[in-house]
Amino acid sequence: MDAKPNRHAAQKHKDMSAPELYDVKPKSAGINAVVRDYVALTKPRIMSLLVLTSITGMVLAAGGFPDGTVFAAVLAGGMAASGGASALNHWLDRDIDKEMGRTSTRPVASGRISPSGAFAFGVILNIFSFVVLALWANVLAALLAMAGTLFYVVIYTIWLKRSSVQNIVIGGGAGAIPPLVGWAAVENSLGLESWYLFAIIFFWTPPHFWALALLIRDDYKAVGIPMLPVVASRSMTNWSIALYTVLLVALTLAFTVASDRLGVIYLISAAVLGSIFLLLSARLFWNESRPAVAGLYKYSLLYLALLFVFVMVDGSVG
Repeated sequence: MDAKPNRHAAQKHKDMSAPELYDVKPKSAGINAVVRDYVALTKPRIMSLLVLTSITGMVLAAGGFPDGTVFAAVLAGGMAASGGASALNHWLDRDIDKEMGRTSTRPVASGRISPSGAFAFGVILNIFSFVVLALWANVLAALLAMAGTLFYVVIYTIWLKRSSVQNIVIGGGAGAIPPLVGWAAVENSLGLESWYLFAIIFFWTPPHFWALALLIRDDYKAVGIPMLPVVASRSMTNWSIALYTVLLVALTLAFTVASDRLGVIYLISAAVLGSIFLLLSARLFWNESRPAVAGLYKYSLLYLALLFVFVMVDGSVG
């Protein structure tokens, strides 16, 4: 008779003590997961490349390491602007993200972060970016950072991405703005060399992104996004990648002539890196395999990072 009540009492005691014994780790894990998801909204890998290009603009304008306050402002403001724009992209593209394998697990698409949360996060980051750049760099740099966000969100994501095969060609202008921000932060103006940096990224974007689009063509096709590989033949896509790569490499070499801050270090680096890019692009004409496309895509990321590093190196010692 007493055993059953005692068992119930023991169970009740266990249940009452369970929250005290076991709640701490799930709460901690939950907080960590939320933080990871908000970080994921900023697209850290893209952010790191954009910040690198903004630093390049600063270093080239300053002829070396810029003023520490300006450097910190561009670093913080650039990260915030890039991350905020990406968060707004997550918010706007949540409907198609959930339908594509590559993006279905993104925080908003999967429901782990609410659309309103992503929107507010994106807006707050951009406000923070503008204030930091305006106060500790200059208003021109702050306005350019906001122009980059508006271009990416309005021109590319809202207008072009779902309606035009030229989406990434024109939309690539958004990703080309960070070196202008860096240059403007130092000079409070925009010189010819800053526009060369802009143009290099602008012409780099199509071959880089079309290589990615070839890899995930079925995803884009399923959600009706008119990326070039979806609406054009493979041959046309290959020719388009090759054309933009040729223009890109020619532009990088012309940059040496146009700039009195760059010399042999940059010229040799641009020639070697560009030759590899041209070779990998040309390879698509006789090797259309997935590994060949993936090789081009991965190299395009390395190419831009190394090219801008060599701009900084030569611009500092020239």
